[in-house]
Amino acid sequence: MHTRSPGNRLTGAALAVLVSICLGLPVPAVATPSAEQDDVGFIGFRLLEAPVVRRDDPRALKHIVDHLKPGTTIRRRFEVSNDSGVPREVRLYPAAAKIAGNRFAFAEGRAPNELSGWTSVDPQVLQLAAGEKTEARVTIAVPDTAKPGERYAVVWAESGTPPDATHNIGSITRVGTRVYLDVSNSGEYADFRISKLVAVRSKDGRPSVVAHVRNTGKRALDLRGSLFLSDGPGGLDAGRHPVTEGTTLPPGGAGTVRIDGLNEDLPRGPWKARLELESGLVKHSVTGRLTFPEPGGMSLAWIGSPSQLKFWYGAAGVASAVAGVAGVFFLMRRRRAVTRPR
Repeated sequence: MHTRSPGNRLTGAALAVLVSICLGLPVPAVATPSAEQDDVGFIGFRLLEAPVVRRDDPRALKHIVDHLKPGTTIRRRFEVSNDSGVPREVRLYPAAAKIAGNRFAFAEGRAPNELSGWTSVDPQVLQLAAGEKTEARVTIAVPDTAKPGERYAVVWAESGTPPDATHNIGSITRVGTRVYLDVSNSGEYADFRISKLVAVRSKDGRPSVVAHVRNTGKRALDLRGSLFLSDGPGGLDAGRHPVTEGTTLPPGGAGTVRIDGLNEDLPRGPWKARLELESGLVKHSVTGRLTFPEPGGMSLAWIGSPSQLKFWYGAAGVASAVAGVAGVFFLMRRRRAVTRPR
């Protein structure tokens, strides 16, 4: 058994706020705040450390992401803040999570799983004054008998406002951070492959692009990135468009990411499309020739390397020129045949 020393930690992790209402978790309805309810507020959650080996991994700065051998124990500090104007009791606990439908899904309430059973939080209850913040610690102890594989959980900070004599509706706020833990005696491996790009135009004329991705590694992926459209009709450059985030692919899984919000007046093309995707430290890109279809249709993009695309454009230009010359030659022969004396 070993624990990570302060020298193996990195401070200053990014804020990770997950409000249950926004995540589709069941919570009681909340009445429109009155003057007495103005101080209900929210609580904040900030991870304070991550492994030094993941200092450049943006996922590890806001989630607990690690790869451990059986029998290993790790500890992470985090900060909880009372951002409201009234004192609040905050309960800290781990709970189950899973990847379902290519989304990171949270269990209801305090439902447990294997990883949450290995996880403990100290302290379990905080009494925070208005505007106060304090540190807590989560410990994950992997048993010696743990089988290889990746597991998921959430560390929650929860605060509720119960109904009272004036208000018959209460509210619950949960914030926290995801846990992605891979257990293995060997090294970890994360990778993915972008298999194809599809241009889509909805029936009402809105264009978008869909990328098909396969997780070829052994770690879950949270995909993010950008699409760049250039070399359009007349040399038009349509700029950068962010990928709609929220797709999480399990190991060996496949799914899609979308690029929405493109201008409805975007010409059909063809366009040079470059898609850059990443999950943590794993990054890949593809370049393709893309043409948007008519409303209600879809069109598969041709994908190749920049040099292949350059060759393709050159070949297309040559083919067009050859076709033009052949057409002129055909018309000249036909004209001669018509005007030849009999």
